[in-house]
Amino acid sequence: MSVPEIGHRLGRSLRVRGERAGWFRARRPPAALLEREPPAWIAGVAGLDSAVYTSAAERLIAGEQPVFALESAGAEPWQWNRDPLTGITAPLQFGKLIDYRDERVVGNIKYLWEPNRHLEFVTLAQAYALTRDGRYLAGLRERLESWLEQCPYPCGPNWASALEAGIRLVNWSIAWQLVGGRRSALFEEAGAGLRERWLDSIYRHAHFIRHYYSRHSSANNHLIGEAAGVFIAACTWPYWKELERWGAEARRLLVDAAGAQTHPDGVNREQAVAYQQFVLDFFILSALAGRSSGLEFPQAYWQTIERMLEYLHAIMDVAGNVPMIGDADDGFVVRLSQERDFCPFRSLLATGAILFDRTEFAAGRAVLDDKTRCLVGGERWNAVARAAGGASPRRAFPDGGYFILGQRLGSDDEIRLVADAGPLGYLSIAAHGHADALSFVLSVAGREMLVDPGTYSYHTEPRWREYFRGTGAHNTVRVDGLDQSMQGGNFMWLRHAAARCLEFDFGTTCSRFTGEHDGYTRLEDPVVHRRSIVQDKGTIEIVDTLRCNGYHSVERCWHFSEKCRVSLEGTTVVAQQGPVRITLRALEPVREIKRLYGSDDPPGGWVSRRFDVKTPAESLYFVNAVRGTAELKTTIECEIDRYMDTAKHGTME
Repeated sequence: MSVPEIGHRLGRSLRVRGERAGWFRARRPPAALLEREPPAWIAGVAGLDSAVYTSAAERLIAGEQPVFALESAGAEPWQWNRDPLTGITAPLQFGKLIDYRDERVVGNIKYLWEPNRHLEFVTLAQAYALTRDGRYLAGLRERLESWLEQCPYPCGPNWASALEAGIRLVNWSIAWQLVGGRRSALFEEAGAGLRERWLDSIYRHAHFIRHYYSRHSSANNHLIGEAAGVFIAACTWPYWKELERWGAEARRLLVDAAGAQTHPDGVNREQAVAYQQFVLDFFILSALAGRSSGLEFPQAYWQTIERMLEYLHAIMDVAGNVPMIGDADDGFVVRLSQERDFCPFRSLLATGAILFDRTEFAAGRAVLDDKTRCLVGGERWNAVARAAGGASPRRAFPDGGYFILGQRLGSDDEIRLVADAGPLGYLSIAAHGHADALSFVLSVAGREMLVDPGTYSYHTEPRWREYFRGTGAHNTVRVDGLDQSMQGGNFMWLRHAAARCLEFDFGTTCSRFTGEHDGYTRLEDPVVHRRSIVQDKGTIEIVDTLRCNGYHSVERCWHFSEKCRVSLEGTTVVAQQGPVRITLRALEPVREIKRLYGSDDPPGGWVSRRFDVKTPAESLYFVNAVRGTAELKTTIECEIDRYMDTAKHGTME
């Protein structure tokens, strides 16, 4: 940490201890001045299928609420301070001093916090807005009252994280609007006391965040979510002068963070695709709330959002698959859609198509989903979708370090390869980055063939946390069994590999990329890894050059989708998925081939597409011993059996 950060953390520690003693806390909120009725910033529920939302609401009322790997988090009444996975109930002590990383104290904090984000409040509010059935309002009231009773400010695990408080405010804001605001029947049935208690908690949430913003090396997506929560609260409940002032400050933080945390090419600096989605929601929701309140964000802020969407558009394959680059924890700001086939990335592109009149965003797999309907309405979608097409996706994101090779992008028989020569992550700790320099993913005809295996775990199971973020879990080269960058804990890296692109060029049928990184120059005998990838029609050639003087063990790591059938003969690997087949060959003798499938010891052969869930898949490692500078060559042949696909399905999928 820098000297200013050390000073900041010491000062914060003293303040927190003062708060525990009763100083600096939010005073009893002043009376809310309810004369002003701010305009709603949610478009509403027009166009939603009421049956979908009443069905979801009925499941919630019946106590069925999945949380990550749990199909249901437990029975009613809700226990808000209990981790539904381990059954551990966190103590109701001063929240900021609870060690939420200690599983003995709080259980698995991810499982505890997730229901407390109150995304399901919005589901119940949607069901009520669609039907005016008081049962859904009663379900919302029961949850709200129990939360206010069980989670008094500032005690317990739900007063430990400013980000969690910010997300809660966002969902409270949406639910508040959908049930009718300050004049809602929710308060007619429960009495004015519930409205006063809810407003008191809203004020205290904003105060809590305002005086607990993430700063310095922790000022990543957390700061964005915290500022978004305060700003949206100020737009929704402009009932206190202090909150208006805090909202103006939060707006400035959002504008600054949009520039600071986003590369000029639109890639989020945390180098994690899931967090690109996460912060885009905060940025867009805040901008819509501000626009409704006459607090328009500057053009540069909107341009950042548009560039971020361009990056998602570029890396999404024709089937709507997005590489799982960097960390992912299934974290969502809101859940405005209950559609079975909802995809947050396609949804963002649909929203962006309407907001920016970008017809190419509406092409391919983007569809008008319920989340987009709720945020911006669907009136303009048909016009945008009819004109779908326009500019081809960008191929190069040099600041973020991602490069798209391939041909016929957007067609049913596209080849799309995304190569990584980007930074490890954001700021000194690079919390959500993975040691994946010069890795790539490959999709053919919308089938993911070579994949990034994902994340799986965060605070618990450190062995798996270390594996999934390590170099061996990515389609790149590992030297001497070591990671390119040095891990220093679940959310910290002690040494960052620096990667760079040396060459990138693409044409109609041929693309070329060359990059290198210095992650292994820390070794006693330094090693520089350079990788060249040439894609020429259906053939991909990879040349890995290791520049060194001494002896090293080198592994080329290959991770296949869990949907692939993989066979190995000598140094030739054939992977098949539906009509797509790739043939991967090492062009020189290989000392050893390690094959892992669902292995616990050593860890390997897994794909994790959901938090806390992993699925067996094929991983292969070509192991060579090198002495001095060496070249290792691999080819991949991509084939699509059109007859097989047509015979099975009638048409190309």
